[in-house]
Amino acid sequence: MQNNAVRYVTRSTAAAAGAVATAATSVAAAALAGSIIFSPVPDASARMDGVSEDLRRAVQLNQITEEQALKFEAKLAGRILGEA
Repeated sequence: MQNNAVRYVTRSTAAAAGAVATAATSVAAAALAGSIIFSPVPDASARMDGVSEDLRRAVQLNQITEEQALKFEAKLAGRILGEA
């Protein structure tokens, strides 16, 4: 009988710990989403600088060719700068 009580307490504690961990994860995810939503949007030139840097890095890592990078950057520039 005592073994059943110990098993019950162990399972209950584990379930409660799982529920607390799930709640903490949800709160952390909500905080991250809030920080992304309320963060200031960078201006178009800053976005293009980031795109250029990322594409340069991709070319250096041989993930894409330089021609592909140039075409993609031109395509994005039309979209990003067109919005501004």
